[in-house]
Amino acid sequence: MKICIVSNLYPPHIIGGAEITVAKLAEALSQKGHEVLVITTSPQKEESMEVLNGVKVYRINPWNLYTLYDHQDKPAVNKALWHAMDIWNPNSHKKVKDILMRETPDVVHVNNYKGFSMSVFSSVKDCGIPLVFTAHDCSLICPRANLLHGNGEICEDPQMICNVYSNLQRRLIKGKVDWLTAPSQFIIDKLRSCQFFLDTKTSKIPLGIELAPERLAKNYDTIDISYMGGLNKIKGVQVLIKAFRKIENTNVRLHIYGKGVDEEEFKEMAEDDPRIIFHGYLERDLLLDSYQESNLTVLPSICYDNSPMMIYESLTSSTPVLASRIGGIPELIEDNHNGYLFKPGDEKELQEILEGLIENPESLKQLEKGAFESASQYSMENYLQAFEEIYQTLNKNTL
Repeated sequence: MKICIVSNLYPPHIIGGAEITVAKLAEALSQKGHEVLVITTSPQKEESMEVLNGVKVYRINPWNLYTLYDHQDKPAVNKALWHAMDIWNPNSHKKVKDILMRETPDVVHVNNYKGFSMSVFSSVKDCGIPLVFTAHDCSLICPRANLLHGNGEICEDPQMICNVYSNLQRRLIKGKVDWLTAPSQFIIDKLRSCQFFLDTKTSKIPLGIELAPERLAKNYDTIDISYMGGLNKIKGVQVLIKAFRKIENTNVRLHIYGKGVDEEEFKEMAEDDPRIIFHGYLERDLLLDSYQESNLTVLPSICYDNSPMMIYESLTSSTPVLASRIGGIPELIEDNHNGYLFKPGDEKELQEILEGLIENPESLKQLEKGAFESASQYSMENYLQAFEEIYQTLNKNTL
C-alpha cells in the first residue's frame, strides 16, 4: 500500500512524544514494504522534500504569523491570533491537497494537525482518500489541548469562547474521519462525550515501543527516583518535589530530566536539598539509559494525560511507575503490579507510597517484574499490525 502520514512535527524536529511515535510507525511501515510519505511542517520558511530512513518527507510552511516551532516563545496576543488563523487555513489546504493529488496514496493517517489547521481533513476528503485520525490530545475540544483553565485547574465548565471553538471544530471535522484511534480509551470517550465521532469507527491502540530483550537487574545501594518530561506545573513536578523533600531517608536521590517554563521555580524549591538533581534536557539515547538506571519513575500529572510515552519506556526498562490517577494513565498502571496510582496533586499520598518502597527494596523487585511483563503487550509489532489492519480494511472498502 501507499500510505501518507500527516504530522505537524517530525524528526529531527521534535517537541513531544507524538512525533517520535509517528516516525517509528512510518519507518516500520516502510520496512514492511509499504510506500510511505509524510507531510509535516517546516521549521523555516523554506519548504523541502527529502528521504529519511526510507520515508519520503515533505516539509511545508503554511502561511501564518510564525511557524509552529516558535509558538512557545510568543506573547499571548500573538498566540491567540495564530490559533484563530489556524482554525481553517486555505494556504495549508491547497499545499496538502496538491501533494496528495500528486502522490495519490491509498490512505491518509492524520496525527497532530495544529499548524496545518482543520483544513487538512478537507484536503484529504476532497481527494476522496480514506482518512484515519489518531487523537494524541484534546485539541478538538480545547484550544490549550489539555482541558485546563488558565490557573491550572481541570476545566469542568468551559467558557463561552471554548464552547464556540469546540462547536466550530466539530462542524469542520464532521463526516471527514473514517476511523478514529487513540492510545487511550479515555480520549475516545472524552471526544464522544463532546459529541465528536458518534458515528465513526474507533479503536484504542496503545503506543508501540522497542522492547528490552530481558529484565534488567537494578542496584539498590541508593534508591534512584526519576522524572522525565516537561518542567511545567501541569505535569505536577512541584507536587513531586514537595513530597520528596518530606522524606527523611538520605539514601535516596530524585533525578529530574527535561526543560520547561517553570524550571527555575522548581530549582528554587529544591535548591537546599542536595538529594534533588536537575539534569536538563537529554538526547533520547541518554534518556533511555537513565530509565534503566532508575529504581522508580514518577509521573505526577495534574492534567488529562492521554497515554504518556514516559510510562511505556519506563516499563520496558523494568522500572515501576508511580503516577497520577488521571486521564488515560490508569489504563497503563496496575497497583502493586507494575507501579502505583495516587490522587492528582496529593503530595502526602505520593510521599507515603515513596517511603514504603524506599524502605522495602524487596517490594521494588516484585514491581520490576510486573513492569517488564506488562511492557510486552506494547511491542512495535502489535502497534504496526493494528494500523495495517485498519489501512487495509479502509482500502478494501474503497476498491
